[in-house]
Amino acid sequence: MKYAVVRILGKQFKVGEGEEVLVPRVGDEKLEPEVLLVAQDDKISVGKPVLKEAKLKLKVLKEEEKGEKIDIVRFKAKSRYHKHTGFRPQFTRLLIEKISA
Repeated sequence: MKYAVVRILGKQFKVGEGEEVLVPRVGDEKLEPEVLLVAQDDKISVGKPVLKEAKLKLKVLKEEEKGEKIDIVRFKAKSRYHKHTGFRPQFTRLLIEKISA
């Protein structure tokens, strides 16, 4: 099994060929993943900190996708204070087509 550890927009993900990954919304930023590690069967290549010869071929499947709603509730007893806010994070869905090392 071939997989890689990549850094996309400051977050690290373990990805394999043919997998779909949800990353924070890309928007207008240029998508350049940094490959940190590549493992194929029993051969492992680790970068210091990045593997320069490793490439990752991506395809954007869905530009904007909303995640689960997150509720934030603040409450203070005996003072009649309660506040409710919430939001839905935005993601981009990527397909990992090929990992080359």
